[in-house]
Amino acid sequence: MDVELRQLRCLVAIVDEGSFTDAAIALGVSQAAVSRTLASLERALGVRLLRRTSREVSPTGTGLRVVGHARRVLGEVDDLVREATSGHAYLRVGYAWSAVGRHTLAFQRRWAELRPETELQLVRVNSSTAGLAEGACDLAVVRRQLDDRRFDSAIVGLERRLCAVASDDPFARRRSVRLADFGGRTLLIDRRTGTTMTELWPPDSRPATKETNDVDDWLTAISVGRYVGMTAESTAHQYPRPGIVYRPVRDAEPIAVRLAWWRDDPHPATQAAIELLTTLYRAG
Repeated sequence: MDVELRQLRCLVAIVDEGSFTDAAIALGVSQAAVSRTLASLERALGVRLLRRTSREVSPTGTGLRVVGHARRVLGEVDDLVREATSGHAYLRVGYAWSAVGRHTLAFQRRWAELRPETELQLVRVNSSTAGLAEGACDLAVVRRQLDDRRFDSAIVGLERRLCAVASDDPFARRRSVRLADFGGRTLLIDRRTGTTMTELWPPDSRPATKETNDVDDWLTAISVGRYVGMTAESTAHQYPRPGIVYRPVRDAEPIAVRLAWWRDDPHPATQAAIELLTTLYRAG
């Protein structure tokens, strides 16, 4: 069974225009071509799609269902073509948890001023490549080195590590904490996209851990005092929440913020994004 896009477009045009004559005008073909195309679709599917009288054309029950599917298929194809042919009109930047923190708004506004021809779109994808491997974005904000030769990356800034605790936690009364203070606590981590690993501590003094896969779940569990967390400072700017207090971890190494892209297919605006984010991080 071979169903062609031209057949689906013909069917939708007949239903939308209300007649074979008007469908032919809309499609820029002859009325005979419209009739042949519809007949070939009905033969391919083995069902009758339209009722035709001297006064009107209307879909059968099956025809209504096929028209609904045809509209979705044609819409997807139009999106595919638009993505392939005008992808450079957009720059999709993926992130897993917190975009670029306090610089996010400035990044969006400055980009609109500097590159109005390329629309910036931020896309949250909770994967290890922040949507890059999945094709959901053109650039990805990542805070861990991607060990995949398909991708290149550049460091655009550094962020402090912060401890996240419930507002009534003893840590909340301190101005800062140390790594050694986590002994005896249970640390909530995201091994897939997070920046906190037990390797930050010596082997004999690592805290217990519990895993999560989503920032909202992470914040909820911490806010009720069950766990503590450690994260990049961007999380504190992106997710201020009642019941959560963030404190600097003063003896922890900072986190490198990277932009990553496909090595063999970089977006033309990649360098501009790197330069703008580097400028924002340095100014901040």
